[in-house]
Amino acid sequence: MSEPELTTEERVLRVMKSVLTSVARDTATEPGLKHPLSKQTINEIRECLMLITVREQELANKYQRNTSARPRFTDEPKSEVVVSLDVAAMKQGLKKDKD
Repeated sequence: MSEPELTTEERVLRVMKSVLTSVARDTATEPGLKHPLSKQTINEIRECLMLITVREQELANKYQRNTSARPRFTDEPKSEVVVSLDVAAMKQGLKKDKD
């Protein structure tokens, strides 16, 4: 099933979140060094990201979008277990039971 098309507001929120996280990542400094952004700016970025997240959740609920999807690693164990059945052996077992 394909994901429904996003509204303009949802696309804007995704881009804004991406830009803000890129700014945070690009300006990150080593521990002990002075950060190039002021503490006020850092807090305002955090507040913006929180507001974006809240609005994304509101829109997801409004448009009944699935919000439980999470990224998975390729080597992450799956919760489902596939069990192969040997139908021929099962049929042989049934024939033995009838005899």
